[in-house]
Amino acid sequence: PRVFVVNQPTWGVDAAAAAFIRQSILNLASHDSAVVVISQDLDELFEICDTFAVLTNGRLSKSYDIRSLSSEDVGLLMGGSDLDLKNP
Repeated sequence: PRVFVVNQPTWGVDAAAAAFIRQSILNLASHDSAVVVISQDLDELFEICDTFAVLTNGRLSKSYDIRSLSSEDVGLLMGGSDLDLKNP
């Protein structure tokens, strides 16, 4: 499988371009490619990701099924906490 890493993929683009980029990422992921998305846009991450992890202070959290997370959970992860949730 191919791996794509995208950093702030929709930063600074208009709404139509952002929608196109998000759909392109979803298309890549559905065709045997892994896509690592680095973003500060939590709404976007919740829309396009299925697995979520946080890198904070040089430490990578466990990965989580994004459907099991709330915005509060993400805040805890960003603060360096571990969550007591089932991993994907």
